[in-house]
Amino acid sequence: MRFLCSLVGSLGILCASLAVADDWPQWLGPHQDSVWREDGIVAEIPAEGLPVVWRAKVGWGYAGPAVAEGRVYLMDYLLSEGTITNNPGGADKTKGKERVFCLDAQTGQMIWEHQYDRSYAISYAGGPRCTPTVVDDKVYALGAEGNLWCLDSANGAVIWSVDFVKDYGAKTPMWGFCSHPLVDGDYVYAMVGGIDSVIVAWNKETGKEVWRALAAKQTGYCPPSIIEHAGCRQLMAWHGESLNSLDPKTGKVYWSVPLEANFGMAISMPRKWESYLLASNYGIAALLELDDQQPGAEIVWRGQPKDAIYAANVTPFIEQGTIYGCDIESGTLMGVDLKTADRLW
Repeated sequence: MRFLCSLVGSLGILCASLAVADDWPQWLGPHQDSVWREDGIVAEIPAEGLPVVWRAKVGWGYAGPAVAEGRVYLMDYLLSEGTITNNPGGADKTKGKERVFCLDAQTGQMIWEHQYDRSYAISYAGGPRCTPTVVDDKVYALGAEGNLWCLDSANGAVIWSVDFVKDYGAKTPMWGFCSHPLVDGDYVYAMVGGIDSVIVAWNKETGKEVWRALAAKQTGYCPPSIIEHAGCRQLMAWHGESLNSLDPKTGKVYWSVPLEANFGMAISMPRKWESYLLASNYGIAALLELDDQQPGAEIVWRGQPKDAIYAANVTPFIEQGTIYGCDIESGTLMGVDLKTADRLW
């Protein structure tokens, strides 16, 4: 994974004119719905491949790039001591530097970098997991051991930072902190852990804590998200034991449904379609029907051994009542009827 992102400027979604292309400033895109709305996308990659515009050598990492205002933002890990074995059941102890950096989207040239000493003691220790989030003139980036940074997007200067382990007493999950931070309105939300602080909200400008909520033995790896239903905005927080809906402004819990994933592996984000909410992860799959009058939800079906989809590492996509996703248990791409859980192919 050391060269996970060569940042080839001619990838299908970044091809043609980067200057006029739709930005992709956070994980899953500008609306966090996995939809690319740009015109002129390459429909078919020719046999000889696409022409490479530029390449940039980067360190270890699982984080995806964010693209905003003609710049590319990424996180990586510069290993100095230790060996990365990628043993799913063990922890690699390493030393190195985590880094947030910014490249020119036209040339690939480095504009700035922010790096800091960071030891790892996690499984799959090959670098940070979270895609940076770019909002206005700030970049929000979360490292694998719980370092959350708010940086100036122009020059990488630190505006504020939070250490989940030191500041909240959180325990780093086995596979590191993987839940992409969410910026919505005036707040930044992140899955943290610690006592009554599974999810925390901070003022996005100052880093001052606004509220903290929920308690669980395992924080999980699922990023927080926002849905709109029953005339209000609801913050979704799925930790290792339950899926929860909260008031984004206060942290008050609207509703909670027990949904315990295997090994605390609540990873993929819940998907909303009309009045339904799909929850799919390792060992658990369920369809919830949302209350149209007030915040609330009831389970329509729970997945059985030969139906539904258990999409953990890749968040599924819903189109016209069909779920598309990669099932972690069978290792296959499949289509599933949303309302019945029947596997179509």
